[in-house]
Amino acid sequence: MIYYFLIIPVVIIFFTGIRIVRPTHRGLIERLGKYHSFANQGFHWIIPLVDRLYLVNVTEQMIDAEPQEIITNDNLNASVDAQVYFRVKADEDSVKESIYNVNDYTWQIVNLARTTLRNIIGTLTLKSANSERGKINDALYKTLHDETKSWGIDIVRTELKEIDPPKDVQETMNKVVKAENEKIAAIDSATAAETVADGVKRAKIKEAEGYKRAKILHAEGEAEAIKLVNEAADKYFIGNAQMLRKLEALEASLGNNAKIVIPTGSELVNIIGDMAGLLPLERKHKND
Repeated sequence: MIYYFLIIPVVIIFFTGIRIVRPTHRGLIERLGKYHSFANQGFHWIIPLVDRLYLVNVTEQMIDAEPQEIITNDNLNASVDAQVYFRVKADEDSVKESIYNVNDYTWQIVNLARTTLRNIIGTLTLKSANSERGKINDALYKTLHDETKSWGIDIVRTELKEIDPPKDVQETMNKVVKAENEKIAAIDSATAAETVADGVKRAKIKEAEGYKRAKILHAEGEAEAIKLVNEAADKYFIGNAQMLRKLEALEASLGNNAKIVIPTGSELVNIIGDMAGLLPLERKHKND
């Protein structure tokens, strides 16, 4: 019976001292208030009431720096918020530093990020702060990375979440953006109208050039016709202007489908036949 009384407390003490460390954590075991050993993932047993296990999360974590009002260099209030991603390094020295070198590193990171943002944005105008978010992120990351080296922490990245100006300033900025967009649209519309006008102008020029060319060709044709008429007149009607007039009258009459009676033996018939390449008919003698 005595053995039972001894075994039961031993079993209770054994199960009471069991500790399981998950893969996402690392642990520090202290014995009577002093660092004793490092606890990796897996099974561990500590002496109840003598040893104490402190667990530290070594996965990547995110904390919000919380919105704060910051006065910019142009004396405007801006609501600024940022997020910081970090993790505690999994080696023994880093885990020890996160416990023994800093008191509540998450709270410290939040306050350090808020202070750093005030220092950075306070030197910028509101417009430059909005347009230079990348530079602000880089400066915030560098400061946090340098300041937390002794905490066993690795700053993964920082993200500037928002920079919101006062409501009245934001309304003014929206009006300016709207006006700029309307200006760009008006310029595009004017450019399109100018392009259409240029196209119409070029079409008119082409049309005028075509009309001019047609007139020139028509005039050249008429000149060529006059030249041919003059050559014919020189050939067949030299010194006989009266006969030329008769031929022109004949041409006009034939064009109007008029009937003209020309004596057979007249010179006009001989001239027409000559021009057509025909020989004039000889008058038959009455005796034939």
